[in-house]
Amino acid sequence: MKLSTKRVTIVDVASKSGVSKSTVSRVLRGDGDVSEDVRLKVTRAAKRMNYQPSVFARSLRSQRSQAIGLIIPDIANPFFPEVVRSIQNTADARGYTVLLANSDWHVERERKYLDFARRYHLDGIIINPVSISPAELKKSGCPVVVIGSRAAYGVFDTVASDTLGSITCAVDHLVARGHVDLALIAGPIGNPGATVRARAFRESIAAHGLAVDEARILWFDFTRVGGQAASRALAAAAPRPTAVVCGNDLIAIGLMAGLRDAGVDVPGDLSVIGIDDIDAAAMTFPPLTSVSKDKTLLGARAATLLIDRIEGKLPDAPARERLDTTLIERSSVAPPRANERRVIARP
Repeated sequence: MKLSTKRVTIVDVASKSGVSKSTVSRVLRGDGDVSEDVRLKVTRAAKRMNYQPSVFARSLRSQRSQAIGLIIPDIANPFFPEVVRSIQNTADARGYTVLLANSDWHVERERKYLDFARRYHLDGIIINPVSISPAELKKSGCPVVVIGSRAAYGVFDTVASDTLGSITCAVDHLVARGHVDLALIAGPIGNPGATVRARAFRESIAAHGLAVDEARILWFDFTRVGGQAASRALAAAAPRPTAVVCGNDLIAIGLMAGLRDAGVDVPGDLSVIGIDDIDAAAMTFPPLTSVSKDKTLLGARAATLLIDRIEGKLPDAPARERLDTTLIERSSVAPPRANERRVIARP
């Protein structure tokens, strides 16, 4: 027997119960200006037909959907699932549904998902933006929380781990272990997050009285493949830096794999430090030293900020939250060998 996939509508319920569409609508809304006999006929018909009201249709009338959009750049990056789960758990507890979208680092996808949020009256949006402009984001017409610290998005509520502090922490740790010739794999060139990492690296290097060598700032994707590509550049460098800060742990994991294939020992020949402290960081060879971000807290605070904004519980001024990071020491960092302790002073 073929199962029907036709959605039961309010018109079907009206026909079955022998009343008008507007009467059915009043009954289902709980209006009191209908007789008890009509109310029973409509509710019984709706139950027998398994009628489910359209959430989207209701949102068009009420301008509320009890749904929020979450737009992230890369669901394959292990950093994000923890954040997503925490956002969903927090939203569920507040009575909101989360619709997840993966932009895959493409601004056109960001635009498409923002257009969806606008057309279907989502109550708010949480976004880790790639390239979407603040002006376009504002056109969504609903409250927005931005994950990440970006000056350009200052008109929105933001919650971010301290990326600047993460880079500073990594550089400080490497310098304390005796390294003075450091490199950074920042991320893809032109990416706002990579630009922030590069700026923090320059400032941290200069703060230690060391020369800033732009050739030591490398631009590769925030992926294992990006890290493997960077390994070829670092393995061939002459002289090679003694330590490298990676823009995230995926870069670091790919880098270490590529260096191992090239015969470069970590940490004997090159110390490596990552950022994020994803679960895999503890299972690499050697285990990866990383600057940990509290991903669960990040998601919870982003969802709480957004829902509080939706429900009018925040003052007009944009909220700014920056979460602390913590260095997790493992085995991928060691002091440089004695013959590699070069002195690189700032001119």
